[in-house]
Amino acid sequence: MGINLQDNSIQLFYVNESQLLAVERLQTLIADNKLPIILDLELIEGKIKQRLAELNSEGDKAALLLDNKNKLSLLSGALSVAPEWDKLQRRVVSAGRKSELILKAAKISADSQVLDATAGFGHDSLILASTGAEVTMLEQQPLMALLLLSEQQRMSAQPNWQKLMARLTIINTDALSYFTQLQKGATGQAANVNVVYLDPMFPEDSYQDSKTGKGAKVGKQMQALHHLACPPTLDEEIGLLNKAQAVVADNKEGHGRVIIKRPQQAPYLARQSPDESWHNAAVRFDGYFV
Repeated sequence: MGINLQDNSIQLFYVNESQLLAVERLQTLIADNKLPIILDLELIEGKIKQRLAELNSEGDKAALLLDNKNKLSLLSGALSVAPEWDKLQRRVVSAGRKSELILKAAKISADSQVLDATAGFGHDSLILASTGAEVTMLEQQPLMALLLLSEQQRMSAQPNWQKLMARLTIINTDALSYFTQLQKGATGQAANVNVVYLDPMFPEDSYQDSKTGKGAKVGKQMQALHHLACPPTLDEEIGLLNKAQAVVADNKEGHGRVIIKRPQQAPYLARQSPDESWHNAAVRFDGYFV
């Protein structure tokens, strides 16, 4: 079930009057990135729990919360989720091919151009960018794009995160449209992508083996994504994989990789066998070499 967002309007709760400047910065992010979002502001100082309980009773209605540290969260039913990139600091600092399967699969370096075509909460993009690579993050859902843009702005205020934040570009668009525009030269940037990374939505019951119960449990961030988006159809999967392969084939080296993240028990994207796979107990990275 999708989140209810009528007429592009969404409630933004903030907790004290001193946050009006932070609210203005959010409005500027929305305008600068042409996000189809209208914020309906409500100050909830002193009655946060009561107001959030009321929201929870309204079922699939969504809202945003700007807390007293100016962290933006998405509220949906009983869920409250945010990118929280600062919690990944230890992983980002220590990331390498031995510790991160995604980097072993992608084999990127500081001069690589990476396209994370299904950005979600951006955690994989941070690991990819930790190598020094430039990462373009595509996020189709406007609310998720706003969460990412706000988190990038929040983390850019911390000196030890600024270089990493500068390597991330966040765009509110769907992957298939962007792939097409990129090949036509209509995005304003050269099609010189070394790696396309895809982590497409997958049915909620596919993260654990139905017989053994083994596999990844669905955390609250993934649950929130399931409220916002639907898994791609087989035709859409085929289009995603074919277009992604075409994009990396167009770079100046004439070769590249498409890396697909899947639940360990999931079938291959578009039912096409990869050239190589890397996996652990929960997830699998399938590599398609062009």
